[in-house]
Amino acid sequence: MGAVFEQLNRGESVTSGLKKVDKSQMTHKNPSLRAQDSGESQRSKSPGPGVKPKPASMRQNSFAGAPGVGAGKKEGRRELDGNKWLIENWDSPSQPIELEVSLTHSILITKCKNTTIILRGKANAISIDNSPRTQILVETLVSSVDVIKCPGFAVQVTGALPTIMLDQVDGAQIYLGKESLATEVFTSKCSSINIILPPEGEEEDSAECPLPEQIRTFVRGGKLVSEIVEHAG
Repeated sequence: MGAVFEQLNRGESVTSGLKKVDKSQMTHKNPSLRAQDSGESQRSKSPGPGVKPKPASMRQNSFAGAPGVGAGKKEGRRELDGNKWLIENWDSPSQPIELEVSLTHSILITKCKNTTIILRGKANAISIDNSPRTQILVETLVSSVDVIKCPGFAVQVTGALPTIMLDQVDGAQIYLGKESLATEVFTSKCSSINIILPPEGEEEDSAECPLPEQIRTFVRGGKLVSEIVEHAG
């Protein structure tokens, strides 16, 4: 900065070292030079750094919305289609879902969460899948309850129920009544399954019985034999 001010303090002598420009080189006195300079300046222009045009697909998505973006949660559905009840997409409803069922009705429950379903009457069968922490209250079924991938599942049977089938269920409570003690329970890839039996006497409590999870298999007489491993204590 000191050198700059020193040059300015020289006054008129500061321009003594400048080269004199001839009139033929002055653009304001030579139209052909002005036209040439203007054309070169236009050709040398380029887009600013970092500015890139958006692809057509991105420009279209900015108006139409990208697929899957902003999609709302599906509304809970409960309807009777012929002889089949369909219950799906319920998430923590404030009240239990109650159905009046008949002998010809089958019930399909899917994609529900934290949902309590009460079936009043005698139905044919129930199928449940991908419904975590779903609770079912059943009076009587002709066939079975088939449960797939429903962690934290619970079912209470007040009448008769031949079969309960659990597949890939982690944590389940099965409450049986006095009329459903003949119920058979089949499990596959399950853990933490408990069956609660009704009290034998009026002054007794219900008995909670865990289903075995560990199996021991060995060869006997050229065949495989599997036994339940019981843990004491």
